Amino acid sequence: MTVAPHPLMILVAGPYRSGTGDDPARLAAHVRAMNETALSLFRAGHLPVTGEALALPLLEVAGSARPGDAAFEEIFHPVAERLLARCDAVLRIGGTSAGADMMVEQARAAEKDVYTALAEIPAAR
Repeated sequence: MTVAPHPLMILVAGPYRSGTGDDPARLAAHVRAMNETALSLFRAGHLPVTGEALALPLLEVAGSARPGDAAFEEIFHPVAERLLARCDAVLRIGGTSAGADMMVEQARAAEKDVYTALAEIPAAR
């Protein structure tokens, strides 16, 4: 078993809007899937983060009325990109997602580790 030299800060990247038709219940289900994965990472000793955890409260304060509006475009993906710059790795989960795929591409370009399953992630010390 591989062991990480320290707990990793891992961005959980998965679909948010994809396949939802912007239905609030489906959006919430996508956030819940990312949060459930994040909880597993936390319990394994790592520091999981999601862009949604930071972006969604900012969107509310910025007055965003719906996904895709001007405030959403200003904040949503830029938050994830800035967060990714601070992370050690990305865990890509779920189905089709241009945004999550963009996070993977940026992580690889920055020579960060990219995982596609929890079992691939080294244990935390």
